[in-house]
Amino acid sequence: MFPVWAFPAAVLAIFASIYFLPSPIDPDPFIFEKPPPALVGSLQVNKKLQSGQRIFTGQLKGPESFTVDDEGNIYTGTVDGKLWMISGGQLHFITQMGQDMPECGTPDYEPVCGRPHGVRMDQDGNVIVVDSYLGLYKVNPRTGEKTLLLSSEKGVDGLPFKFLNGLEISKKNLIYFTDSSSKWERRHHRYEVIETNHLGRLLVYDPVTRTARTVLSGLYMANGIALSPYEDYILIAETSICRIIRYWVSGANAGKKEVFVDNLPGYPDNIRLSHTGLYRVGISTTRFPSFFSPFLDALGPYPFLKRFIAKVTLTLCSINYQCHKNVNFLSMKKLVILHYETQETASSLPASIPTHTNFDFSGTFEDWFLFYILKHSSFTVMVIPTTHL
Repeated sequence: MFPVWAFPAAVLAIFASIYFLPSPIDPDPFIFEKPPPALVGSLQVNKKLQSGQRIFTGQLKGPESFTVDDEGNIYTGTVDGKLWMISGGQLHFITQMGQDMPECGTPDYEPVCGRPHGVRMDQDGNVIVVDSYLGLYKVNPRTGEKTLLLSSEKGVDGLPFKFLNGLEISKKNLIYFTDSSSKWERRHHRYEVIETNHLGRLLVYDPVTRTARTVLSGLYMANGIALSPYEDYILIAETSICRIIRYWVSGANAGKKEVFVDNLPGYPDNIRLSHTGLYRVGISTTRFPSFFSPFLDALGPYPFLKRFIAKVTLTLCSINYQCHKNVNFLSMKKLVILHYETQETASSLPASIPTHTNFDFSGTFEDWFLFYILKHSSFTVMVIPTTHL
């Protein structure tokens, strides 16, 4: 028989050993100024997104971003480094961004195989791709020929890219994109979230002069972006602190940065401007309020707790992600937010919601399917004043 004190002593010894291990992260304290909005009333959990359908199950893993050409063909990239076209209900392979290996699709091989993240069509019918690891590319969708416009190794302003993410192209063919972190790669995005640093950037590439520059730095996990209809400002999702900022690129306010909406009910991912004049924002998981503060909100002020958790495993962070996934619709004047949500399996981690002719498509950054919703599906839109957020 072991003495009564043996078990607690062993546990204490384990924790003491972990405490003295070096931590992979170096977080700063961050305090959310407001508690998250309660998921009641207009924000109550619903199953509106479950009217959608899964397609290409088991064929597409992590189709996060989408773009559509003039003929209605849809383009997306997956975690195994492949770029795809969906045409006539069929899936067509276009190209492999990096090396094509059996191990592609696993985190360790993402830097080798590539991870096409943001995708958009340019004015010449090419697919512009930001690969999280490899850089900015132009791809001929008919031949699969790739042209490297800007390598991650070179980066911009002497700083290499670590985690290329969001993408937007202006009517002048300027290519805006985000680098979520100058420290963490995409496969280590949970470290980026829990560390809550401000090492993200918004950048712009001019294909005429073949030059790029930093537009805005010091961003918290800069993620999805969207230009306004007049292209006088651009919205940027700061995922790790649950807010969206607006940066004015022209006009009287040029160079000004301001909060567009903060204290979102979850962590914003991609942003798309719809034909109805609303911004569609994929929310990967909710900051669910309860008797205790949300997990990451509670950790924010305490860097030593973040260091400790990162030394053990980030699985704890994963199991504290609530299962409710949702899509928020923000008005351009920031007057209302329209909220659709799923409670279970319809779309695990909604990322990008582009507008198509007959469908709205949603993707995820980790699941094996594409998700679409018929535009004429009958479900009620919830209207939420932003003063409640």
